[in-house]
Amino acid sequence: MSLSYWNVARYEMSWRRCLELLVEGGPDTTSCLVTSITDPANSNFVFCWPLYRSGSIVHVQNSIMFLDELEEEFAPDEPWRFVEQRSTVDEDGQEISEWRTTVQDVERFLQAEAR
Repeated sequence: MSLSYWNVARYEMSWRRCLELLVEGGPDTTSCLVTSITDPANSNFVFCWPLYRSGSIVHVQNSIMFLDELEEEFAPDEPWRFVEQRSTVDEDGQEISEWRTTVQDVERFLQAEAR
């Protein structure tokens, strides 16, 4: 995790907002946790964990957003806008590693963090 652009508190604030969006959104909501970011004006990529909600299940993947491939300028405060549609296989036909959790687990985490 790079701390050159965001400090730990900024990552935590972003994660909280993105998790709240996931919980409060509909059953097909997409969100994203930025795991490492440097100044987008001088960077080529952002490391992140896209979150794909499917009903009560949340699929989590590890990803790299290549900033020069985005259709518009990256907005660090709204990383979910730049998440690609969920795919379970890559361009070579290999299965993409992903983890699963539940919306209920995310809600419990947010409640515990609020205390």
